[in-house]
Amino acid sequence: MEFIFSLDEIENIAKQVVAQSPNKVILFHGEMGAGKTTFIKQLAKTLGVTEATSSPTFSLVNEYQTTENQTVYHFDFYRLKNEIEAMDMGVDDYLYSGNWCFIEWAEQIPSLIPDEHSVITIKVLADGRRSLVLS
Repeated sequence: MEFIFSLDEIENIAKQVVAQSPNKVILFHGEMGAGKTTFIKQLAKTLGVTEATSSPTFSLVNEYQTTENQTVYHFDFYRLKNEIEAMDMGVDDYLYSGNWCFIEWAEQIPSLIPDEHSVITIKVLADGRRSLVLS
C-alpha cells in the first residue's frame, strides 16, 4: 500500500499505517534524511507513547512504553559494524519478544530479521512530499 503525503499530514498517515495491522517488527528503508526517524516518532505517538522520542543512533536501541503498557523498541543500526554486535546486545530477545520493533538500517543485520515482518520504504519526492510504501 502506498501513501503520498506532506509532513503536515504525517499524523494521519501514521494512523492509517497502524490501521493496516502491520507485523510488529517493521523495517524502515530510505535514504538518509528521507524521514524514517520522523515517521517512527509519529508511529510511536500514534501507538500511545507520550514521552519524547529520539533516534538511537549511538545507543542502538531506545525503549518506550505506551499508555496501554505496550513496549516499543526503536533500533538504528547505521553504525553497527557487523551482526555479531547485534547478537551481543541481545537483538534476538527484542525481535522475538512480541513487542513493537521499529528498525532503521536493517540491512546491517539481514540474517537476524524474523520471517514475519513488515517493511516501510520512504522516499522524498521532487515536490518535497514523501512516498511511503507499506509491504
